[in-house]
Amino acid sequence: MQKENIYNVPNFLSFYRLLTFPLILWFIYTGEESLFAIFLCVNLITDILDGLIARSFNLQTKFGARLDSLADNGTFIAAFIGVFTFKIDDFANSIWMLWLFIGFYILGLIVSFIKFKQYPSLHLYTTKIGGYVQGIFIFILFAWSYNEYMFYIAMIIGYISHIEEITILLISNEMKTDAKGLYWILKEQKKLVTQ
Repeated sequence: MQKENIYNVPNFLSFYRLLTFPLILWFIYTGEESLFAIFLCVNLITDILDGLIARSFNLQTKFGARLDSLADNGTFIAAFIGVFTFKIDDFANSIWMLWLFIGFYILGLIVSFIKFKQYPSLHLYTTKIGGYVQGIFIFILFAWSYNEYMFYIAMIIGYISHIEEITILLISNEMKTDAKGLYWILKEQKKLVTQ
């Protein structure tokens, strides 16, 4: 079995996001919205870059997938806390949609920890699309202003990706990285049954 080379640019970018997580929380705690927004936006950009670099230069590793998932969770937890601290008034009547999204997110974590004793690192297509859309929404929110239509799109894609993730976690016997989606998991399970 070939040993993974974990010392690469995508993993360093993910590690950077993990390192800055406590700093971003500190900016929230001290009410430094400008510094919070700068560091959060940099983290969102590095989140896009690490995946692009990993795929473009064939630097994908299982360790990197787990590290990326952990860093993503940190970035989005910080973003949610920042939203509730600095931007809550912008959401007015649509805040229930954000609570529902957070509920799905937490449910996915609970299922993963109970069943596999680890963070989910499925890297589904819907999760990637949702992550990009949510990241763009958060970036726009803190760099410019609240965009209601972008928020609705981000939440709906988020619901779909979380429901797909929870379904896969419930029907799978092992944690898969780069699982793609429910279609591929069912196709693989069907193939195993017919063998």
